[in-house]
Amino acid sequence: MFQFEPIGIIRSPFNDKFGIPRQPGLVPAARGYLELLPPYDREEAFVGLAGFSHVWVLFVFHDDCVGSGWRPMVRPPRLGGRRKVGVFASRAPYRPNPIGLSALPWHGLER
Repeated sequence: MFQFEPIGIIRSPFNDKFGIPRQPGLVPAARGYLELLPPYDREEAFVGLAGFSHVWVLFVFHDDCVGSGWRPMVRPPRLGGRRKVGVFASRAPYRPNPIGLSALPWHGLER
């Protein structure tokens, strides 16, 4: 059994899963950010990232999805919710483990 301690919370202007764009470049004005929690918000933990354009962020899907159980077939919003595909061929959160991975642009630390 694995247990993880969160190091931060992802904040974005999107509250509804059907309102989230399928790719971040589709709504360039929308900005999200990672709010780091103490003690992980220390600047020295990020020394060396200045030379990178992106960072990989592992996350746990939102509480609304956790505990819903996994589903082998899902109806992605991009397909209009009419066609089913396998969960591993989608970005749906209904997976055996509620974890996701995103490559995010790195803009440095803001205080």
